[in-house]
Amino acid sequence: MPTEPSPAAMATAAIPQAMSKATTRYARVLSIAGSDSGGGAGIQADLKTFAALGCYGMTAITALTAQNTLGVTGIHGVPAEFLKAQLAAVIEDIGVDAIKIGMLHAPEIVHVVAWAIDTYRIEKVVLDPVMVATSGDRLIAEETVSVLVKELFPRATVITPNLDEAVLLLGHPIGNAGELEAAAAELLAMGAPIVLLKGGHLPGQQVTDVLAQAGTSALRLTSQRIPSENTHGTGCTLSSAIAAHLAQGFSLPESVARARAYVLAAIKAGAHVQTGRGHGPLNHGHAPVATKLLPL
Repeated sequence: MPTEPSPAAMATAAIPQAMSKATTRYARVLSIAGSDSGGGAGIQADLKTFAALGCYGMTAITALTAQNTLGVTGIHGVPAEFLKAQLAAVIEDIGVDAIKIGMLHAPEIVHVVAWAIDTYRIEKVVLDPVMVATSGDRLIAEETVSVLVKELFPRATVITPNLDEAVLLLGHPIGNAGELEAAAAELLAMGAPIVLLKGGHLPGQQVTDVLAQAGTSALRLTSQRIPSENTHGTGCTLSSAIAAHLAQGFSLPESVARARAYVLAAIKAGAHVQTGRGHGPLNHGHAPVATKLLPL
């Protein structure tokens, strides 16, 4: 009498047949960024955003940080070769539809990211030039800034600096919302094809961002300011939301509009929630949507 196969053997034998029937895949977004141990920013915020917006999120970690809602107390950089290994492992197996780039603390890390974009011909790239945390802590080495501009600005689909980062990049202050267009034009001249310059750090009851592209008139995006101390990770969330929508096939202007709407709603939903004793996070899961499936 033949021996009955074990449940494990039966399950293993069924895997190739089950896989051959697949006709769809997830919208795939990769975050290349630092880890925030407090969960409010960095890859943790990115993964929450990807999931909330219906995407399959992946990570390639550039650095570990010891931080919470009060600030950053330590940064431990990941070796460039290990970042390269993470990127190759994820992209060569799962693939990506869009990437979001966040904290890149050292020149050799920037070079690896540029290598990945070229090697794997990644076309949808959202670069958030993370340089200063919400707490005011600096997150990038001085010598890395020029390398970031030279290597990644031209390779990005869009860059999303906030006011502090733009000031650091340009070397002069931006005093009011009326100066945002000129500042965005300067950033375009540094090699970025499209700039979303965020004006949230300017005073006033309204928040104005500027979406600029060479050869066209800049688009001003204005919204009412939402009073909240819980704004940690806002920039990470916005850039990852843009990448998530690009991965799903939306145009860049539509992706930016949808991402801004998501972030505003997340700020509002988390405004009266206490997390820690400093700047708390947004409410990333305020209105999750079903996972987006794309044809193979």
